[in-house]
Amino acid sequence: MIRLLSTFIAIVVSISIFAQDRTQDLMPVPKSIKSSGASFYISKNFSIGVIGNPGERVYKEATRALRRLDNRMGFFFGQGIISSADSSRTNSLLIEVNHPAELKLYEDESYTLFSDAQQVRIIANTDLGAIRGLETLQQLLSVDDVGYYFPGVEISDAPRFPWRGLLLDITLHWMPMDVILRTLDGMAAVKMNVLHLHLTEDQMFGIESKVYPLLHEVGAEGNYYTQEEIKKIIAYADQRGIRIVPEFDVPGHCTSWLKAYPELASVKRNYELQRYFGVFDPSLDVTKEYTYEFLDNLFTEMAALFPDEYFHIGGDENTGKDWDLNPDIKAYMDKKGMTTYRELETEFIQRLLPILEKNGKKMMGWDEILRPGVPHDIMIQSWRGTESLVEAAKNGYTGLLSTGYYIDLIQPTDFHYLVDPIPANTDLTSEQQKFIVGGEATMWTEHVTPETVDSRIWPRTAAIAERLWSASTVANVDDMYRRLDFISLLLEGLGSTHIRNKGVLMRRLANSYDTEALEVLVDVIEPLKIYERNAGDTMYTVFSPYTKIADVATPDQKVAREFRNHVASYCATRDTLLRNDILEYLWLWKGNHKKFMEIVKRSPVLEEATGLSENLSKIAAVGLEAFNYLDRNESPLAGWKARSFEITKKAKEQGGRCDLQVVTAIEELIETAEK
Repeated sequence: MIRLLSTFIAIVVSISIFAQDRTQDLMPVPKSIKSSGASFYISKNFSIGVIGNPGERVYKEATRALRRLDNRMGFFFGQGIISSADSSRTNSLLIEVNHPAELKLYEDESYTLFSDAQQVRIIANTDLGAIRGLETLQQLLSVDDVGYYFPGVEISDAPRFPWRGLLLDITLHWMPMDVILRTLDGMAAVKMNVLHLHLTEDQMFGIESKVYPLLHEVGAEGNYYTQEEIKKIIAYADQRGIRIVPEFDVPGHCTSWLKAYPELASVKRNYELQRYFGVFDPSLDVTKEYTYEFLDNLFTEMAALFPDEYFHIGGDENTGKDWDLNPDIKAYMDKKGMTTYRELETEFIQRLLPILEKNGKKMMGWDEILRPGVPHDIMIQSWRGTESLVEAAKNGYTGLLSTGYYIDLIQPTDFHYLVDPIPANTDLTSEQQKFIVGGEATMWTEHVTPETVDSRIWPRTAAIAERLWSASTVANVDDMYRRLDFISLLLEGLGSTHIRNKGVLMRRLANSYDTEALEVLVDVIEPLKIYERNAGDTMYTVFSPYTKIADVATPDQKVAREFRNHVASYCATRDTLLRNDILEYLWLWKGNHKKFMEIVKRSPVLEEATGLSENLSKIAAVGLEAFNYLDRNESPLAGWKARSFEITKKAKEQGGRCDLQVVTAIEELIETAEK
């Protein structure tokens, strides 16, 4: 009965969400927005026209926008492919563009959007601005008793930062083309403009090389992008106004290179693709001229394939241990007067620069490459802390932030949302701040597969996208979460599997269509955060099953988060409605363990979660006891608090590499009852 009531409430809430003006639901929040009066109601005669000097990109995106709208409304619009012939100023939606943009850093992405009863207009200096405006229009689609409409608005918008990126690693677990394409669609929806592809690692060399074919033939075990596939990815991204930045990680993280071409190695040994995750010692021998000839040929080939002006060389986590083991490298360093392997790395970076420069590329690397003697015309990606970003800016280096945006670490959305590349308390001058161009969320794939990767990227990355687009003053966490629910559905409509695959995984785990008791548990657990899931870097390999309860559980569970918020509010206000909501969950959780154990009988893979389920039942019982005292306004019996905290302490233990997310709320109820 409780589940049915919850479902009914969810349906009512869903209806109320969609029966409203979407003006206040946009993500990212525009620079300026105000209502302009009468709205534009959409009929089956809706059409799009383009005027000015737009270029081909905007026609393709306008056509895609029209199909997306029709798929949501089912009007069977008569207009098909939009072309230069569709230039009438009487079209329902009129897009005006001054000129096509180059896909590069600092390009103009601003736009204005007007909507009234007669027409919708998007005006932009470049086609990129028009594309961003089309995404805003998709989010504005509203419905009322009359029908679908665009609210009457005047929007003036432009991004705060020019680099709004997502790193997607395709090597720790292989990510096929469909993952890349649906990720690009999601990025475009929230106005992100850089997809950083991490293409090489100890585990895999993930791209075809025609110059050195053993790299993918030996270093990829069949999983790699052909050059034709890369061209398709680039074209797909280009249409959406998204740049593709490739990363070829050197001199460390290169075991896959050395298996294919062992003559590049610092130490002679038999190299095999790494099956574990972590930091390993193999490194290129950067004292050999052959290494530079190899990199020159390879990078020249790849630079011709990727049109973006930036080329990422990694440069992170080289331990230097293999260099120490090679007497020739030690002798080379002594001859050069080098006392640390960091100095040798600096020389390596300096020698790579002319290779990239002759190919028209700018070097980009992780913050380890920031050291004395490195030229200023490089991009620093800060991942070890904000200190390196500040240091880079103070010393005239262009940089972007990834610290705080590591979405693979399962941290909550509000944590990422409140991380700012230029915080309010910065000591950087206004001129120094200009060197910070934005940020990148990072999706490392140690513990995800194509089946689960979307649930780690979305919807949290939409909040990071807002942080990088909207004003720094847009920072209301509650409002962010409210809008994130809407954006999450929009992303699913674009093909993201972050919602629907949860059901797929639960049915597999339960070995049944009946997943209700499993779902109740999954709603209040999250995978272990930071690097705790893979203790000692030895629990998991590239072949481990990522279909267990820790993979069904997702970051920042809404049920758990809202339960904690309701308990906090109730303890402060004693609101009756909140009390009833909390009690409904407590009764549900208390009785769920018996039902969960029935699932375990037919699916032993869930045995690892029985402790979580039992502890949820026990802490729910403690919560109900707390309400008994609160409702009677009685002091608890002697020793009750201590016994209750023993139960909650036990409930904080992990199970199945997950932990319960409602324990602290129960402890708050205990404390409140004791007062």
